[in-house]
Amino acid sequence: MIRKIQEYFIYFILYSIIGWCYEVFLEVFIYRWGFSNRGVMFGPYCIVYGFGALLLIFLLSKLKKKKMKIKDINITPIIMFISIVIITTIVELIASYIMEFTSGSWLWDYTRFSFNFEGRIALNPSIRFGIGGMIFLYLLQPLFEKMTNKLTNKKLNVLSISIAIIFILDIIYTFVLKKI
Repeated sequence: MIRKIQEYFIYFILYSIIGWCYEVFLEVFIYRWGFSNRGVMFGPYCIVYGFGALLLIFLLSKLKKKKMKIKDINITPIIMFISIVIITTIVELIASYIMEFTSGSWLWDYTRFSFNFEGRIALNPSIRFGIGGMIFLYLLQPLFEKMTNKLTNKKLNVLSISIAIIFILDIIYTFVLKKI
């Protein structure tokens, strides 16, 4: 049980960092707005991606393994894509309300996109999250699982505790010391 918690914590951190890199990449290279820290913490974490990734793992892992077909066509990937779009859109909407409640605003504005709701969610980013979610569930997560499965309990313990210490120090710095 402890091993699974440690693994999920590492996945959370990995996907939070990947999400941060994705957001920074969009800002710097695609939109050419320049660099800004896309997370709410000092370190390179976009925690909504970490939570979203864990949610996708918990909600869709069993569905991913099923082979649903219409005639001879496997429709599981289509159902997975639609499910990812729905789940990540709901996560993003909830995250925007939490951010607005806690800090007065949220970190993105989708008003320039068609089919947006209050600038909080929009069809274009939702489809991108669907594509990213497919890459994550079908390519990255199996790779990360292989990597964590190769770790001994001792190595996993050291790694997860080290990352947790860094993460906790970042939380203290961001939400306590920076406010002083």
